[in-house]
Amino acid sequence: MNRSRVGAIVLRILYLYRGSPQRVFPIFVFVAVDIVLWGFLTRYLNSVSRADFNFVPALLGAVLLWDFLTRVMQQLTMALFEDVWTRNFLNFFATPLRVSEYLAGLLIVAVTTSLLSLVAMLALAQIAFGLSFFAYGVALAPFLMVLFVTGIALGVTASALVLRLGPASEWLIWPIPMLISPFAGVFYPIAVLPGWMQAVAMVLPPSYVFEGMRAVVAGNPPPWDRLAIGGGLALIYLVLACLFFFAVYRSVIRTGLIARYSAETVS
Repeated sequence: MNRSRVGAIVLRILYLYRGSPQRVFPIFVFVAVDIVLWGFLTRYLNSVSRADFNFVPALLGAVLLWDFLTRVMQQLTMALFEDVWTRNFLNFFATPLRVSEYLAGLLIVAVTTSLLSLVAMLALAQIAFGLSFFAYGVALAPFLMVLFVTGIALGVTASALVLRLGPASEWLIWPIPMLISPFAGVFYPIAVLPGWMQAVAMVLPPSYVFEGMRAVVAGNPPPWDRLAIGGGLALIYLVLACLFFFAVYRSVIRTGLIARYSAETVS
């Protein structure tokens, strides 16, 4: 893998952000809206609930973590869509650029923008609502890492679907986190789900993260064994997602479907 070609992909996207500041707004604005909306909701629940339970870390913390996973996925797919929308995708592969180098460049951009978004979420949640994840120390890092790897796996899979089904299939991509969230137990324990949904939850890495975070918030020690299962699943899905992307790329090259990404309009 040539580092200069990977860097060129990263540099191109950075130039897009520098030349169009409006591309930067979604990284922070949508995050701020979610944190403010759920932050005031948790405050309201605390005021009307008679139970000795703090909804801020339970609900607002869950929103923050789920937004982090969603941003990782969306930042990766958005970087691909920039080239699809401008019909520049095919031009890359008229050069010596390898698909692995292109994908690595997209991953670096997704990592950078997602970390910036995470910092903004943590700062806003602490300043506005007193929610500090730093109180959990380094124990928080494995939870974030599982979500991070899962988000990358989802982003790579979504990019492969767009590559295979065409640019119009982007509308199938955005609802993916929403479709997964009921099974992942973001806001409630997995035990409340019916049996078949619990079976699906068992193969989703985020379900282990949110179950573990609820245990930590309740004052229990982190369930490292369960978190290790979630991390293992996330790594397996990442490897499968990359293999799927490479297989789809070879397929669209062999069948000529990649021509629909040409700079010229293809009928």
